[in-house]
Amino acid sequence: MRQTLERGATWLIGAMLVTCGSIADAAPRSVFIGYMPASAGLPNLPAKKVLSRYSHVAIAFANPSDEAAFTTGDAMACMPGKDAAPTSIAQLRLTVDAVHRAGGKALISVGGGLIPSCSGDWTALLRGTARDRMVSGLVALVEAVNADGVDVDLEGELLNGIDRAGDYTPFVAAIGAQLHRRDKLLTCATASYEGGMIPQSAIPSFDFVSVMSYDRIGATWGQAGDEHSTFEKAEADIALWRQRGVPKKRLVLGVPFYGYGFGTYASSYGYRDLVSAFGSTVETADVIGNRCAGCSYITYNSRATLRRKAQLARNKAGGIMAWNVIMDTDDGRLSSDVGAALGRAPRN
Repeated sequence: MRQTLERGATWLIGAMLVTCGSIADAAPRSVFIGYMPASAGLPNLPAKKVLSRYSHVAIAFANPSDEAAFTTGDAMACMPGKDAAPTSIAQLRLTVDAVHRAGGKALISVGGGLIPSCSGDWTALLRGTARDRMVSGLVALVEAVNADGVDVDLEGELLNGIDRAGDYTPFVAAIGAQLHRRDKLLTCATASYEGGMIPQSAIPSFDFVSVMSYDRIGATWGQAGDEHSTFEKAEADIALWRQRGVPKKRLVLGVPFYGYGFGTYASSYGYRDLVSAFGSTVETADVIGNRCAGCSYITYNSRATLRRKAQLARNKAGGIMAWNVIMDTDDGRLSSDVGAALGRAPRN
């Protein structure tokens, strides 16, 4: 009996060691971050079944007032909603609650590619004591609506100017310290061109760095005839940011749920619009029309390409970021494809 007990105890300890070792050695689960624009109206979110595929939802975009405040009374200081109507704090809280009910984490994204006219001057507000008020205001907003963190999306010339002034890294270090002390997240979005990249000195402050691997061409920029978001660009962007020091598990590949049109086509299309206009063609082809300088064509990512990119991100990075969740079809075909390719089991 004693030998049996000893053998049983030995087996149990061994099994526990193997199990613990397996857990410790297991790769972290890929994240799936989706942006939800306030301009679509909050809480105008996808159905819970679709929303549940995202690990994180970034609610975009909040901007400060001239006094470095993110709220004014019961409304956001500068977060234009549908038809440019002000977004209330109650609407933001309802959106956060809906993300939580779907099993995800809700982030408040600040800035944006186009800063609205209601915003204060970010360049001035990230200096001196104004920066302290910005940090305090953001932390207070996160706590007031029970969000899980902040996403910083300062882009282009604005980002470049703030960085040249030496104010970007101190700002994200300060907000990161306050959020992490409260077990909250700090994430960011960045481009990959000179003048549009977050500084390497800021990387340690972020839990996730999402690389906007799209918009190589648009209505007024880029090389005529190009595609705006190729698989090859995704590979190059991941390699660039790994070289710049972003750890694999914190590097997130950004993909578009939209496309750009040229010539006789409309200037932009959400994926849902492409499906409505062109049917099953958009599932496998990345271009509609004749792609060349001066030609009429649409450039976007098909379901097949998004699956390839998600598999790439699963192997070479920490996950996928998508702009944006409401451009998908009502039944969430793109989120379903991306989630499956990332190995994310659907939630009930």
